[in-house]
Amino acid sequence: MRFVPDARLRRKTWLFVAVVVLSNVFGNLLLSLGMKNPVSKALLGMFLSPWVWFGIALLVLWTFARMALLSWADLSYVLPVTSVGFVLNAFLGKLILNEHVGPRRWLGTLLIVAGTALAGATAPDTTSNGSRRP
Repeated sequence: MRFVPDARLRRKTWLFVAVVVLSNVFGNLLLSLGMKNPVSKALLGMFLSPWVWFGIALLVLWTFARMALLSWADLSYVLPVTSVGFVLNAFLGKLILNEHVGPRRWLGTLLIVAGTALAGATAPDTTSNGSRRP
């Protein structure tokens, strides 16, 4: 018998997926912005950049949100679904950081989107009683 999660669990899961993806993407973006600042190139200068600190704070949020998400959703669900962040990182890297993102990278991001869509269409938790298997 297949376990079908209730609507509340699905909403909670998608909320945390959004928090995980956005905190990771913007945390990495802010960290990169801060580290590319000329002041940050000095050994201790990186600690003076507010971008670095905001990036670190978002990545700490990402860690805790991901831990919470993994406590009730399958790893085989969480990793593909949150990998949409790779696509957003490439897009924001090009848009904000003026990075060159060539055709091969865009093709790779499209493949990630396809995998994300397939994984996202499945149930987040496939255990029959909601308990975690060892």
